[in-house]
Amino acid sequence: MATKLNIDKLDLNIIQEMLENAETPYAELGKKLFVSGGTIHVRIKKLEELGIVKGKRLKVNLKQLGFDITAFVGIFLEKSSLYDMVAKELEKIPEIVRLNYTTGNYSMYIEIVCKDINQLRHVLHDNLQNIKGIARTETLISLEESFNRSVKVNEEE
Repeated sequence: MATKLNIDKLDLNIIQEMLENAETPYAELGKKLFVSGGTIHVRIKKLEELGIVKGKRLKVNLKQLGFDITAFVGIFLEKSSLYDMVAKELEKIPEIVRLNYTTGNYSMYIEIVCKDINQLRHVLHDNLQNIKGIARTETLISLEESFNRSVKVNEEE
């Protein structure tokens, strides 16, 4: 049975503000939300302990660093019972940045980020095709990411 999380509107507002800019100082965020910086600190700590907040991430323009290829790969498993075993093997491939267990045509869906097409070919041919349990894959190369945003958690705004 799922536990009821003890979070309120202030917690949701803190999460929303931090999603927009995780570098906002607690004192500044407190002023914006009409509470003290100490309150923000305590609330963030509580949200971390509840597992709602899991660290703070840096947003990086990967293209600027030479990562020119993003691909999405649908994976067909020989049997769905192989998911956990295949997921462990996929986690070993550093170019795979996201893995989802899905419904529909694919058993799994991954996102791969590479510097160039040769690196992508290596990941697809030398890595994915050698994992036991994968029947076949279907690859889609992203031409452009138009936007990437966070979910709006405080619905009242």
